[in-house]
Amino acid sequence: MQPLRRRHCAECRRGPLALLVLEEGAPRCLDCADLGHLVFLPRGDTALTRRSREESGLSAVVVRFNRRQGRYERQGVLVEEAGLTRAEERCLADAEARRRRRSRDGYRRAAEDLRFTEAFSREIHRLFPGCPRDRAEAIAAHASVRGSGRVARSAAGRALSEGAVISAVVAAVRHVDTSYDQLLMSGVARREARRRIAGDVEARLREWGTVLGPSRN
Repeated sequence: MQPLRRRHCAECRRGPLALLVLEEGAPRCLDCADLGHLVFLPRGDTALTRRSREESGLSAVVVRFNRRQGRYERQGVLVEEAGLTRAEERCLADAEARRRRRSRDGYRRAAEDLRFTEAFSREIHRLFPGCPRDRAEAIAAHASVRGSGRVARSAAGRALSEGAVISAVVAAVRHVDTSYDQLLMSGVARREARRRIAGDVEARLREWGTVLGPSRN
């Protein structure tokens, strides 16, 4: 245990002790308790602790008394140094495996996202043939960011539904091609701001190849 006050070994009289073992109520230092060859591993890394105990022929739990809670609380373990080294090697191997897996998953998701963004851009071109290619690509890239919660990441967006694609284009036009953002910043209510710029949105969409009713705006 980790003592709360200064304690000396009842056998060799060394102290004060950072760690001790109580034998028949008397404190013993780790050397006198035949645990001096062990090393202390603080709590915190569950996998490393478990594997260190697996790799050690001898181990011991270290506790400290919490006066406020009125109970002993685990602080870590004493394990063989060679066992700790082997456990660290196992954990490092696992960490490397996880890193490689994350890297593979990252490449896979990036490829999936690229394919999806390209498909979304093609659908924009199909519905709005007059939309400039770079603009369609920008709208698709913005709308399809993973984890953004934007329309392209919704179930309808992933299915490339016409409504989702149109909503993404309308939102882009609203923010980029009209004074909508300025109206909001000046304190105009969202519904009123949308009403004021509805004509501009419809004109741009008509220019790009389709006409939407006022409900789309």
